[in-house]
Amino acid sequence: MKYALRTVTWKFKTVEEPIPELADKSSVVVKSPRDVFDNYRSLFADRVKERFIVFWLSTSGKVLGFELASEGTLDAILVSPREVFRGAIVATVSSIIVAHNHPSNSLEPSKQDLEVTKQLVQAGLILDIPLKDHIIFGSETYLSFVDRGYL
Repeated sequence: MKYALRTVTWKFKTVEEPIPELADKSSVVVKSPRDVFDNYRSLFADRVKERFIVFWLSTSGKVLGFELASEGTLDAILVSPREVFRGAIVATVSSIIVAHNHPSNSLEPSKQDLEVTKQLVQAGLILDIPLKDHIIFGSETYLSFVDRGYL
């Protein structure tokens, strides 16, 4: 039997989709959930499907980038910690904030929302990439899990 050292090389491709309304948002520092809502609500506006976005933060709270981790249906979305943290690990971020929309405009978190948040908190502890907040976007306002005491 032959033994060999095998090295795996990862290659990542950055796919950038221009979002004109975010052109001046290159140095957003998040100090509160309102900062996320005010600066990134266009990512969720007029969506008929739920979308789940991960915001990558530096140690100072600056948004380094974000990615669409999942897109679902009118009232449901499948979210995996693996998908949420993959980009955060590669981007070597300090922490993350996750956000998703409720096309119904109901801001109350579902049982699934609460369970996913619990899983993400646990995964973040293991990976040393804490989940700072989970924000649900409605058309005119938002709900912060931190503000509500869910996180």
